[in-house]
Amino acid sequence: MSETWTFVCATGELLPGEMKTVFDEVTGTPILVVNHEGTLYALEDKCSHEDFELSSGTFDPKDASIECVLHGARFDVRDGRALCAPAYSPVPKFPTRIEHGGVWTRDDRD
Repeated sequence: MSETWTFVCATGELLPGEMKTVFDEVTGTPILVVNHEGTLYALEDKCSHEDFELSSGTFDPKDASIECVLHGARFDVRDGRALCAPAYSPVPKFPTRIEHGGVWTRDDRD
């Protein structure tokens, strides 16, 4: 587990409906941070169905989901759960925080 928080961007650079991708400074895990209606959510930037980046997909603010462009699997950005086939497993969700005018995240898995 990484105790080191990774800087994502300045708070003004991630507006509602926007996404940013970073790599955890310790684990190297790709993390997708999404601003959904002013609340920040972070997920591993990897579809649980196939090893493909979710950040290439489309974020739908209407149902807070992101769709993988590879096979159409969708995930809820709020908790990472799979919303439709071909994905059945959730994607890991990570903490976010706002501090010193910036957005931060980290891979908190053991």
